[in-house]
Amino acid sequence: MSSINTNSSAMNALATLRNVNSNLEQTQGRISTGLKVQSGKDNASYFQISTTMNSESGMYSGINESMTLAKNSISTARLGAETLTDLTQQFVDRLAFAQEEGVDQAAVGKELEALVAQMETTIGQSSFNGENLISTAGVGALTANTKTITTGITRDATGTLETTKQDFAMVDLQALVTDGTDAAGGDGTLKAIAASVSAGTHATDLETSLAAADDFLKSITSQATTLGVAENSIETQQTFLNELTDRISSGVSAMVDADMEEEAARLQSLQVQQQLSTQALSIANSSPQNILSLFR
Repeated sequence: MSSINTNSSAMNALATLRNVNSNLEQTQGRISTGLKVQSGKDNASYFQISTTMNSESGMYSGINESMTLAKNSISTARLGAETLTDLTQQFVDRLAFAQEEGVDQAAVGKELEALVAQMETTIGQSSFNGENLISTAGVGALTANTKTITTGITRDATGTLETTKQDFAMVDLQALVTDGTDAAGGDGTLKAIAASVSAGTHATDLETSLAAADDFLKSITSQATTLGVAENSIETQQTFLNELTDRISSGVSAMVDADMEEEAARLQSLQVQQQLSTQALSIANSSPQNILSLFR
């Protein structure tokens, strides 16, 4: 039945054209943005997951940058500690030389004092961004200090986010060189040993001082090693974070990025469908004109 009030063919053709135009608009949007999931409307589950993962990736990047500051601080301290190790080794060597009778102890004492002055300079310069990890300004034989570094984030079963941290034990090397005390409460530092040698000490005192200096060398070497281990640990964690953010980016990409080859093929197909639907609508709209021929 033909009707001049209702054109079913035109209505069907128009619905088809609207659907094609909608799909074409969606495809053009994916091609222009490179995303197949731009909002929760496209895919609520993927949008929520990708947003959360992108947020975590950003936090990992920020933590990685802050760890670079910590690594530089520790690296500077390690360099200072290693330099102190070399200077203390020279100190021990010269002090061992002073054990022999007939040696000009005053001259050796001056050498030792010069080495101590170099140590003090090294300690003072082993600072990065205002942080000196080998001089914690403590007074005493050894002053323990802990540096805490944020290394990442975790989420528990309920989705609550927490940060992961790692502690690194630090030791005040300033105390060993200039500011420490011995078991009897007296000055028991390398600086004190150098001063006593310059003043001319007894052979027994020289032997005791050599043993003390050797203990200081072991402590300084141990601290340099500790700093090296801490620096390596941070570098390992940073490598892990870099790889982790790459994996997160790949995972998010698989969920929300558009397949450009597929979208390009779909675009061409929809453009053809649009042209055909337009022609079909035009034909359907011309059908009522045929009714006029019935009245001729």
